[in-house]
Amino acid sequence: MTVMIPFEDGQKGLDWLQLTDALAAGHDLPKGKVEDVFLYRDPDTLLNRSAWIDGMGLAIKCATIFPQNRTSGQPMIHGAVNLFSDANGQLEAILDFHLVTKWKTAGDSLLAARRLARPDSRRILIVGAGTVGRSLWQAYGAAFPQAEFTVWNRSAAGAQAFARDCPGVSIADDLEVAVKAADIVTSATMTTEPVLKGAWFQPGQHIDLIGAYRPDMREVDDDALLRARVFVDSFDTTLGHIGELKIPLSTGAITKDHVLADYYDVASFKRTSDADITLFKNGGGAHLDLMTSRYILDVWKGRQA
Repeated sequence: MTVMIPFEDGQKGLDWLQLTDALAAGHDLPKGKVEDVFLYRDPDTLLNRSAWIDGMGLAIKCATIFPQNRTSGQPMIHGAVNLFSDANGQLEAILDFHLVTKWKTAGDSLLAARRLARPDSRRILIVGAGTVGRSLWQAYGAAFPQAEFTVWNRSAAGAQAFARDCPGVSIADDLEVAVKAADIVTSATMTTEPVLKGAWFQPGQHIDLIGAYRPDMREVDDDALLRARVFVDSFDTTLGHIGELKIPLSTGAITKDHVLADYYDVASFKRTSDADITLFKNGGGAHLDLMTSRYILDVWKGRQA
């Protein structure tokens, strides 16, 4: 029987730390097969992201992106994730698109932070006050419960709204000062030009980059990559596709061996010293949507038992 998992009810019982454990375990299985299909009717888009992991199942994450909906106060993105059985191909669940995206995106970054950030990290800076930033506040708060959070945003109004929604968060006016003071910097912006400079980074910091997803997008400059030990969630979905790494690789600023590991070698996600600057590029990918959807369904079934 196919179950329908909506956003609010689907969140009940979910745990950020358990999710990261599930993501790590998912990478012990055979490497996922991933395929993306885009259909366009300017300015609208239909996106299908498919993944198949032997031993876990299949998932198709489908989304419609209609930018002009915003002018009438409607959501820009609608979608769902179809999760299929690995044993017989049966449709097991239809999950809310935003539920899977929220937990996948922040959980992806948190898995790296749990391995790369110093355990005594107490000052966390969130760059970008959007929806993803709010999810990061929840996720990082679960792993670093004693941490103090600060947010920086291009617009003061956005930062103020974020602080109202996320109790205890301070607002930073000067990004450079805020970066230098942080133990962890997690960035989720829509910028195409770097907003974070490697010259600002301090020994021992962990840098988490989420925002850039197109070939023309970057959140950090070349110096940031050169000063850091660099990791990614997936070589396949980042190196040749996202400007954060695609651009410096094409110019020769870095070489492929500068990126040390992805999650299929999660044991390599570790510091060599407390002075390391570690940097993680969150590229996403349908295989992570599949892993997250399977975790959500497992929790859902446990609640129904």
